[in-house]
Amino acid sequence: MANDIRLALPKGRMQDGVFRLLGDAGVQVRLGRRNYRPTVSLPGVETKILKPHNIVEMLHAGTRDLGFAGADWVAEKGAELVEVLDTGLDPVRLVAAAPTDLLVNGALPDQPLVVASEYVRLTQRWIEAQGLNAQLVRSYGATEVFPPEDADCIVDNTATGATLVANQLTIIDELMRSSTRMYANPAAMDDPSRRDRIEHIAMLIRSVLEARRRVMLEVNVPADQLQALIDVLPCMREPTVAKLAGDAGYAVKSAVLRDLLPSLIPAIKACGGVDLVVSELAQIVP
Repeated sequence: MANDIRLALPKGRMQDGVFRLLGDAGVQVRLGRRNYRPTVSLPGVETKILKPHNIVEMLHAGTRDLGFAGADWVAEKGAELVEVLDTGLDPVRLVAAAPTDLLVNGALPDQPLVVASEYVRLTQRWIEAQGLNAQLVRSYGATEVFPPEDADCIVDNTATGATLVANQLTIIDELMRSSTRMYANPAAMDDPSRRDRIEHIAMLIRSVLEARRRVMLEVNVPADQLQALIDVLPCMREPTVAKLAGDAGYAVKSAVLRDLLPSLIPAIKACGGVDLVVSELAQIVP
């Protein structure tokens, strides 16, 4: 149908994270015999599995309305897309790296160089910005093995830098940071009907991403220390407070950032909080 959303899901290393994200949002992805055309439990959504590079191209061409891809490949393709949300999955840095023993004071030497990369457009722009006398060689994977025999420098993505270190390469510059993001074709966002569907899908995914950042913290506190506890307890708006049976104090509940727990729990104990319970959250919809 004309107003159906044409959703592109990624093939390869991104797939598990995206499928898990959709599943946690209550969206079932069913792979049948035709694994490249799964069905999803969202009305009016037609789905296809593509490689992330192709998702960028199809979104840019308008044959797909919505899809997941890395920000690095959107930049590399120069695609004019609308970034709907950043899932934060698969974080990487796009970096320039070279053999350590080639560097002079941590920088590339002033000489003709060979630079290898899959990211031709971004690398050429970097070469020009750095004012390098360099020839660009396109790689098709395993870029880190080009130096020192076949290239003096590479531009590649890295999550931890461990592969670069294993190949005696030192990072000399960072071109950009990337992660798995949800993009839309601009024309789809200009169509009110399709835009509403896209924003609905985005809301479901954001609810999971927000829940992953937080936990539900429940604690009991004596009545005379309730305000002191509330003062140190972060929350999304206001905590939920309920009286305990027999005037034994109050039960307080709040969704707090997971990263705050190491410092928050001692502060709660210092305010008289007891019987702390921390539990996982599935979705949070503001």
